[in-house]
Amino acid sequence: MSYLKFDKALMTNLQESLRKEVLRTSRSGAYSSSTVVDCNTRKYHGLLVVPIPGIDNENHVLLSSLDASVIQHGAEFNLGLHLYRGGVCSPNGHKYIREFNCDQVPTTIYRVGGVLLRKEVIFQTYNDRVMIRYTIDNAHSPVTLRLRPFLAFRRADSLTHENYQAMRDYKTVSGGIRTTMYANYPQLYMQISKKNEFVFEPNWYKDLEYYKEAERGYECHEDLYVPGYFEIQCKKGDEIVFAASLNEIKPSTLKKTFEEEVEVRKPRDNFYNALVAAAHQFHFKKDDERYLLAGYPWFKVRARDTFISLPGLTLAIDEVEYFQMVMNTAIKGIYEFMLGKPLSVSIYEIEQPDVLLWAIWSIQQHAKKVGLEQSMKEYGTVVKDIIKYIRDNRHINICMKENGLLHTEGRERPMTWMNSMANGKPVVPRTGYIVEINALWYNALEFCAEIMTAEGDTESATQLEVLAAQVKESFQKTFITEAGYLLDYVEEGIVDMNVRPNMIFAVAMDHSPLDTPQQKTVLDFCTRELLTPKGLRTLSPKSGGYNPMYVGEQIKRDYAYHNGTAWPWLGGFYMEACLKVFKRTRLSFVQRQMVGFEDEMMYHATGTISELFDGNPPFHGRGAMAFAMNVAEVLRTMKNIDQYNK
Repeated sequence: MSYLKFDKALMTNLQESLRKEVLRTSRSGAYSSSTVVDCNTRKYHGLLVVPIPGIDNENHVLLSSLDASVIQHGAEFNLGLHLYRGGVCSPNGHKYIREFNCDQVPTTIYRVGGVLLRKEVIFQTYNDRVMIRYTIDNAHSPVTLRLRPFLAFRRADSLTHENYQAMRDYKTVSGGIRTTMYANYPQLYMQISKKNEFVFEPNWYKDLEYYKEAERGYECHEDLYVPGYFEIQCKKGDEIVFAASLNEIKPSTLKKTFEEEVEVRKPRDNFYNALVAAAHQFHFKKDDERYLLAGYPWFKVRARDTFISLPGLTLAIDEVEYFQMVMNTAIKGIYEFMLGKPLSVSIYEIEQPDVLLWAIWSIQQHAKKVGLEQSMKEYGTVVKDIIKYIRDNRHINICMKENGLLHTEGRERPMTWMNSMANGKPVVPRTGYIVEINALWYNALEFCAEIMTAEGDTESATQLEVLAAQVKESFQKTFITEAGYLLDYVEEGIVDMNVRPNMIFAVAMDHSPLDTPQQKTVLDFCTRELLTPKGLRTLSPKSGGYNPMYVGEQIKRDYAYHNGTAWPWLGGFYMEACLKVFKRTRLSFVQRQMVGFEDEMMYHATGTISELFDGNPPFHGRGAMAFAMNVAEVLRTMKNIDQYNK
């Protein structure tokens, strides 16, 4: 039985189907994405979207979409669907859809009269090549399949319009053509496994509309160039594979290549398997280095996201080897940063004050998975070097004060994950002593002391224990309020009494600077004021400035981003804290919380989890269609639940 399946009733209901997105990725950062009815609703959508280092290393939409038409007895039935200015739909190909599922390969079944056509879309794992297999499952007479490519050749965050600079030239290659619209772009190869004819019929299709961009307050109309169409003569039982790529392939190998890609994909036939497949979508390979992308469609490799996501995306699904490959790449960047050298790795924001502490937390999770002795052989040195680097006050963005706490200057630019800005200033100006940074600091000191003790360096371990005890005392004096919750940040002259979720890290860490009653009080506050079915809110509804709806133009969304929206990855740490403090008595409660995340497999981007959610019912998914930290923490929570069920 299919898990990620939608029937005709839903597919033909555009109010529902246009809000469900599909994402396919390669390991090079390229992707293919649209809605389940293959109608693009974002400027970021496209059948072939690839990074182009020769231009700017940003993602570029080359092939926006491919319309398929079935021609039988002289009548043409266009299976495509586009939105045009004013919300006009054309050519309404969704009315021919009978079923869609993406358990293994996104598959759409169309029925046109006596013709039953199956379309499957796949992205080659280690090549920037998208492939579409059309299978004529039934036809009472010969049919013609017509494929019409819509070209964009523009950055994924921009739009294009009809212009005289666009080139119309094309060259015939084996099984198809190659073409490019502008001189600075690479050639796009479009090839077909079966003998075909390309008919040159250049035209601009104008005023396509992306309503998701309109919702976000952006320009939402563009023109796309169609150079012509391919025609293939078919009969019942025929399989035709269309491929679009930056490099040429032998058409005779397309069917085999497609099958090989299908074979390595595991079915997404339940919640867990769907999340594992989603985890693999964030894998990114560049030369011999391995990374984790922070999300799709617009995120790159960010240091903080990497270290928070890494345990959930690898260790929680028993993929220790990929953890090591990513961590080894990241450690190279860590040492380059600490030595003041230019980074040779493609990791952004490694200078943020909490990043090195999250790296230690990630290594700590590795130690819990493989054992402390094995983990410290691989990563013990980097943990000790990071601690020394911070204690020596050599970090450019944090300073250890006499009370042992870490201090950060965040008035002018954001220094934590709450990084939205408006009018050139942080929306949430977290500055001074920041609660999660110092919770991470205490945890890192204790973990490093464990390593030193295991190595037999008891003198150094004792010194760290003394410092950790000082940090614990200072943490409690600085952050605990009379009501029992923790202040989010503390700076001289600034008292911010807002209830925010970052205090949960002081409970969830393996080594907490709070005693058990204090941990329970913090958990109670998070449960009463911050918990939603989609994670923790970024601000309590009782606090001033609560803004739970991430909608409207950019400035409105910037103010809402961390002032009431809910984030699943925060919920992951909350659930870990619940199990840590209350053990099995909260197990059924945590299991019920997971239901809210399983709903997302079918609702927004099928098979993955959106970046954030509205903080009020019905908790709509917003932002990026897939977010690594969210997928990671849900997987890690599932692993934690399994351990309690053993």
